[in-house]
Amino acid sequence: MDGPSRPNPCSLQSRTAPSVGAKIDRLTIDDRPEMCQSDCQCDSQGEVKIKSKRFGRGAVESGLTHECGVFGAIGTGEWPTQVDVGQVICLGLVALQHRGQESAGIVTSEGKSARTFNSHKGMGLINNIFNDEAMKKLKGNLGIGHTRYSTSAASEEVNCQPFVVHTAHGALAVAHNGELVNCSSLRKMVLGRGVGLSTHSDSELITQALCLNPPEGETNGPDWPARINHLMRLAPLSYSLVIMLKDKIYAVRDPYGNRPLCLGKILPLGSSYVYKESSAQHAEVLLNGCAKNGIDDKAEGWVVSSESCGFLSIGARYVREVLPGEIIEMSRHGIRTMDVVERPQSKQQAFCIFEYVYFARADSIFEGQMVYSARLQCGRMLARESPIDADIVSSVPESGTAAAHGYARQSGIPFMEVLCKNRYVGRTFIQPSTRLRQLGVAKKFGALSENVRGKRIVLIDDSIVRGNTIGPIIKLLRDAGAAEVHIRIASPPLKFPCYMGINIPTREELIANKMDTFKLAEHVGADSLEYLSVEGLVSAIHYNMKATPSDGVGGHCTACLTGDYPGGLPEDVDW
Repeated sequence: MDGPSRPNPCSLQSRTAPSVGAKIDRLTIDDRPEMCQSDCQCDSQGEVKIKSKRFGRGAVESGLTHECGVFGAIGTGEWPTQVDVGQVICLGLVALQHRGQESAGIVTSEGKSARTFNSHKGMGLINNIFNDEAMKKLKGNLGIGHTRYSTSAASEEVNCQPFVVHTAHGALAVAHNGELVNCSSLRKMVLGRGVGLSTHSDSELITQALCLNPPEGETNGPDWPARINHLMRLAPLSYSLVIMLKDKIYAVRDPYGNRPLCLGKILPLGSSYVYKESSAQHAEVLLNGCAKNGIDDKAEGWVVSSESCGFLSIGARYVREVLPGEIIEMSRHGIRTMDVVERPQSKQQAFCIFEYVYFARADSIFEGQMVYSARLQCGRMLARESPIDADIVSSVPESGTAAAHGYARQSGIPFMEVLCKNRYVGRTFIQPSTRLRQLGVAKKFGALSENVRGKRIVLIDDSIVRGNTIGPIIKLLRDAGAAEVHIRIASPPLKFPCYMGINIPTREELIANKMDTFKLAEHVGADSLEYLSVEGLVSAIHYNMKATPSDGVGGHCTACLTGDYPGGLPEDVDW
């Protein structure tokens, strides 16, 4: 039978969560919007009084938002390049729009002056920020971009990334995805070196830390790889960075690999990749399971991105992930690994498992597998762990759809759509009257009543955070004539906040800490409700992976599910 076998109970169940309350005093970005800082909320089992800068931020209806997306591009060969770098970055950010809708920015360099960068930033969606006039300013042979998620605070253009500073060695631009977990001690260190900080910003802190000489010293100007290495040893979690100088881009991923980052190769116009099974060269597979697309074609440029989902639309091919701890230099001559900063001994990679569950676009590739395939296997595992007699399987569009197909295939129950999504409901939706609120209308969905009437439905969703959106959906289906509605969640219950760049609410707000599955089913009006187990999720994710934790890669962060934080809890956290 296809799909992962049901796992035996593992140590994940017996792990005890930290008994300390969780909340990190974090630096927020000064010149760019750092979703990581604003979205992270760490709070644990103890009684917690949160009064840090992240308090009250990221209050969204779903209760779960991501940190941000980063993108970089550079032309190879003779400059000026034939690659329209500004356009490539803009299209790359459009593909990452799901990771942030509040603001965005692009900074480019022509590679001539160390003093001048071209920059444009703004609030709102990417297509509204980068019009023709804005794009004309973004000339260059290399550049980086950033898109930020929506929050309820610090929504100002001054917080837009990339963050640019001017140093004695020239301009420096930084775009950051993640959240520094030890920013308090790092901030004290930077201040102790005589550097002034104007904000509580991770971005400013990273940038100023990069401007400090490494302990080994420098003889012939700044040694940027050594400076980046020094920063990574000071701050092991959590970030993916793109750092731009006059004529180079550095792509950096934290040693735990918590945040995603991947490389792509821009192919000449007219190039197409055809897999040749008979060719050993084309059949070669990298460590992360990615075939060498376009191996025979000379690169016109290189791109780096939080996700690979936009590569095909810009004429690029996915090459591989940036390895945990890796520092990659991108220049007109190509790409090369400058250094790899190791994790502490006995520590495994800790890639955020919720990238698979919720955040990433389904066509992105992580660890040698497409996100869609991993979600499909989660659905299969869910069907094995929590079967139910029903007439149809359906999903809450759209992140639950792949898991619903997996559940249907495993259970033999046919898949059928029951909800129609209204794609034009924005944040400015008119507030309903008291009567409509009492009706519990699910404003984002309509019910396909012909598919629903008289049916016993298994409804698959990716996650439950606060539990305030699934109830109106169940009511909508019952009003449309559903005989039974059984909820199946393709991830384990969320019980702990995240301090590494995901806006997971406090323990008090997480519904799984208030109700077991029986009480929650009654609360939302379902006939039954079950989650995927932590072991089942991990088994499903590992099923199609080309690398395993035994190889030193492939480990995943499950802190929001188990309270087991990679590297333990920082000593300087303001809990």
